[in-house]
Amino acid sequence: MSLITLTTDFGTKDHFVGAVKGAIYSELPDAKIVDITHHISPFNITETAYILKNAYKSFPDKTIHVIGVDSELSIQNKHIALELDNHYFICPDNGLISMIASEIKPTKIFEINIHDRVESSFPVLDVFVQVASHIARGGSLSVIGREIDSYKQIIEIQPKVNEQQNSISGGVIYIDNYGNVITNISQKLFNTVGKGRDFKVTARRYTFTKIFSRYNEIVDYSIENNGQHDGEKLAIFNSAGFLEIAIYRSNLETVGGASTLLGLEYRDTITVEFENPITPEFTPIN
Repeated sequence: MSLITLTTDFGTKDHFVGAVKGAIYSELPDAKIVDITHHISPFNITETAYILKNAYKSFPDKTIHVIGVDSELSIQNKHIALELDNHYFICPDNGLISMIASEIKPTKIFEINIHDRVESSFPVLDVFVQVASHIARGGSLSVIGREIDSYKQIIEIQPKVNEQQNSISGGVIYIDNYGNVITNISQKLFNTVGKGRDFKVTARRYTFTKIFSRYNEIVDYSIENNGQHDGEKLAIFNSAGFLEIAIYRSNLETVGGASTLLGLEYRDTITVEFENPITPEFTPIN
């Protein structure tokens, strides 16, 4: 049985998702299809990459991931199929792979070239489904395209460290269902640059000098009415390992979330400043 995931910005009001699933079942009646999400913000590549990077690892090896975000074919936006971390990805070459593959590089990348055999204005339905079905049947990637050795990079999703190694400048890459604001600053980068120094996180006019590892760490359970912490702002390294600005027990429909209460939006700048300079290690001369 083939396991195929779908990640798109199609939404669920229109016929697009149903049509793609129907096409897959027409090719592979025994396929198992899993929706990762169809509610990516329209054409939002960094949001797509963030969600998929944190979802695909939970699936078994050889899962095929079909990605339909900003997928219209053009000279600047080719279609690619690749093998990465023992998974297959079929997607536009619009830069999203550069975030997914930031730590694990693809073992094989192919530019899809079957478009001359499949006339389509809906490539996810007509082209990506054909490629996914070919892979699911055990077919080689070389049949659907020519091998290439690079993919488009997204520079904007990479945080910047200054020359003095005392500041990280990042940005908001995703706002989740609770209104929590996720940045592109990873815990790994934070620890590598910070080296245990005191720090200050700045998000607009708000600052944080402590980063939690769980949301409820902000609660003082020795206080009888610890519900008083509801609505407090906090910084946390989330389960995906990224710095997140959150509101404890937030609800966008009632009290609001970090995005609304703190006025934080996609691409807003988030900075981390480390207070003390790094002291060079002393090496005695023999």
